Amino acid sequence: MQKQHGWQSRFQEILQTCQDEVKRTTEIGKKMLTASRTNTSLHEAYEELGHLAAKSIANGDLKWEDSKVNEILATIKECEKDLESIEEEVNKIKFSAGPVDISKEKPTDPPREE
Repeated sequence: MQKQHGWQSRFQEILQTCQDEVKRTTEIGKKMLTASRTNTSLHEAYEELGHLAAKSIANGDLKWEDSKVNEILATIKECEKDLESIEEEVNKIKFSAGPVDISKEKPTDPPREE
């Protein structure tokens, strides 16, 4: 009888340890989800600030003479131009009656090295 009681007691200890670990892991998971949402909000705020700064620089409302800023703005303009071109190509493909070979129209620039 003593062996059986010891086995049940040990099983209860193991079960309790597992429950505690699951609770701890759940709490960590909740904190990580909160951190992820906060990080997303931070990213969106930085992105919005960047859009406002870029627009203000383009309009001449903000003067920021920095080579890195000018480099970033040039990259933004280049990416916007590339995206417009890609959108045009996608629309040609989407709305064509048959297969379209867009590779013959104009070559796209090779990927930039960073």
